[in-house]
Amino acid sequence: MSRPAPFSLRLNEDERQRLEAKAGAMPLASYIKSVVFNAAAPTYRKRRKPPVAEQQLLAEVLARFGQTRHANNLNQIAKAINQGTLYVDDELAADIQAALADIAWMRVTLMEALKG
Repeated sequence: MSRPAPFSLRLNEDERQRLEAKAGAMPLASYIKSVVFNAAAPTYRKRRKPPVAEQQLLAEVLARFGQTRHANNLNQIAKAINQGTLYVDDELAADIQAALADIAWMRVTLMEALKG
C-alpha cells in the first residue's frame, strides 16, 4: 500500500515561531493534526454552489461547443492563411460569420452566467 503524498505548508519566520511555541515539546506535524482534527475545531462554510440557472447556462454553452467544429475549422483557416492558399468564397465567409456569431453568443452567455 502506498502512502499519500506529504502536505506542505509555507510559513514566514514569525508564524513558524508561534507554531513551535504552541506545539511545545510535541512534534509540529502531531500538533497541527491535533488542532485540525479536533472535534471542537471551527468549521468554515463550504464554497457556494452556483445556482441551477447558472449551471443550465454553462451546460448549454458546453453543449454548443461540443456540437460545433469551430476549433478544427479555425485551425484549417489559419493553416491556409499561413500557407498563402486561402481563397474566401461565399461558403467560407458564411462559415466564418456563423463561427463568429456562435463565439459572440458563448461569450455573452458565459459572462451572464458568471456575473452572479
